[in-house]
Amino acid sequence: MDVAVFIGSESDYDVVKEGLDLLKEFGVSHSLEVTSAHRSPARTRALVSSFDEKGVKVFIAVAGKAAHLAGFVAAHTHAPVIGVPVESAGLAGLDALLSTVQMPKGIPVATMGLGKTGGVNAALLAIEILSLSNSRLKKKLEDYRRNLASQVEKASHKIRRQR
Repeated sequence: MDVAVFIGSESDYDVVKEGLDLLKEFGVSHSLEVTSAHRSPARTRALVSSFDEKGVKVFIAVAGKAAHLAGFVAAHTHAPVIGVPVESAGLAGLDALLSTVQMPKGIPVATMGLGKTGGVNAALLAIEILSLSNSRLKKKLEDYRRNLASQVEKASHKIRRQR
C-alpha cells in the first residue's frame, strides 16, 4: 500500500473522490478509511500504526470544521501527511484551513487548498512524492502535465476561433 487516505466523515468523500480516481489511474495502491481525530481517536491512532507497519509512504487526511485529522495523523507517523481542508457552512472552510495549515514546528503537514481542488492536488502531490523513487510514476506525471498543457492550448485555439 502506497497511500492511505483518511476522511473525517462520509460527507468528505465527494471532496476526495476525483483524487482517488487519479491515484487509481496512475496505478498507485491506496486505501480509504473514514476516521475522526475527535470522534474515534483510538481508531485513528490504530489505523496510522497499522498502515505504518504495512509500509504506507504517504497519508492524505481530509476533514472539515476543526480539521484536526491531518495534525493527529502527522503526530503519529514519520511519513509525509497531506491535509485537505473541507469547506463547511459555519466559517466557509476558514476554520479547517487554518487548523490544517497552522501546525506547530516539528510536525509538518502539507496543506492543499479547500475542497475538491485540494483533493485532486493532494493525490497529485502524493504521486509526485512517490515518483521520486519510481520512474514509471515520473513518466506518467510528465505525460499528465503535457496533457494539461495541451488542453490549455486547445482552449486558447477554441476561444480565438469564436471571436
